[in-house]
Amino acid sequence: MKKDIHPPFQKAIVHCACGNEFETFSTAKKIKVEICSQCHPLFTGQQKIVDSKGRVERFRRKYQRIEENNRSSKKKK
Repeated sequence: MKKDIHPPFQKAIVHCACGNEFETFSTAKKIKVEICSQCHPLFTGQQKIVDSKGRVERFRRKYQRIEENNRSSKKKK
C-alpha cells in the first residue's frame, strides 16, 4: 500500500432525518442519511413511504382514474 495517498480514517457522526445520531468510522467527519435502523421499516415493522417528489401520490391518482373507468364500464354491460 502506498503511503500518504489515502484519506485519514476517523470517527464520524451519522445524522438521520428522524433525529437519531450514532458514531461510526469513515473518511468524512459528518454523514447525513434519510433512513437509519431506528426508522427503517425492516427494523421497526411499520410501513413508511418516503416520497420527496410526489411520485406515489401521482401514481395513486393515475390508477384511481383507471379503476373508476373500469368500474363504470362493467356497470354499463
